[in-house]
Amino acid sequence: MTQAIHKLVLLGTGLIAGSFSLALKRARLVNKVVGVGRNAANLARAIELRVIDVASHDAAQAVEGADLVFLGTPVGQMGALMAQIAPHLPVHCIVTDGGSTKQDVCELYRQYLPNQLASCVPGHPIAGSDLSGASAATYGLYEGRRVVLTPLPETSDQALETVQALWQACGAIVYEMDAKTHDGVFAAVSHIPHLVSFAYMNAVLAKDNAEQCLDFAGTGFRDFTRIAGSHPEMWRDITLANRDAILSDLRANAAQLQTLIALIESGEADALTEYINQASQARSAWGKKRSNK
Repeated sequence: MTQAIHKLVLLGTGLIAGSFSLALKRARLVNKVVGVGRNAANLARAIELRVIDVASHDAAQAVEGADLVFLGTPVGQMGALMAQIAPHLPVHCIVTDGGSTKQDVCELYRQYLPNQLASCVPGHPIAGSDLSGASAATYGLYEGRRVVLTPLPETSDQALETVQALWQACGAIVYEMDAKTHDGVFAAVSHIPHLVSFAYMNAVLAKDNAEQCLDFAGTGFRDFTRIAGSHPEMWRDITLANRDAILSDLRANAAQLQTLIALIESGEADALTEYINQASQARSAWGKKRSNK
């Protein structure tokens, strides 16, 4: 049986960290949750919804006596927070995170928590939303969802096993992966779709009759642009953090668009049909595979 965490500290009290807290509370695996953030209204809402038990604006003070610290902020904010908490972390405290990029976060652990590396477990729960803040937190967010852990060479077996067990108690399916592989995979299937959606939305807005186009937009537009409503600061940080993998995949996507343009310009109906069919069949097969899991 997984041992309960006496004190959990959330650095960032939003969808990801808040849902982690709620799931552990429901599993009775945490006794006290302290939420740290800059937004007083969001922290008050987190207490009201019982996402956290205590609110704080002081990360250094909050981590005193903590058993587990969860970094739930955009990756661009993690370094400063690690620097603040480093002198105050108890020796036994495990530090993990929910960042969408991992090579950069692993380097932050090395830079700011060099004496704590055995207790550092970088992670990425694959369960996002276009909603944010404590109000978006939900008990069942991680049920049946994947969580990728990218432990450091120094990460102790005990720390890794503890974090694995806690995620499993949240209903998640836990995988291990090295940080570079993680960043390449998620550039292709998460980061690029968001950036392409942002670019497409801006292309529509740049049209002379943008308002009319949006007025007539239907379900295809709704489905394709849903993720364009995502958190700007978070996606700026992800994009810059995973720059090399993202640029490589963006160029590959640009090449596919040029291929499509050439097929349309040439009027080659059969070739265009095959191009669309290849994507359609692959997407249908993926959808069936996912629905059977």
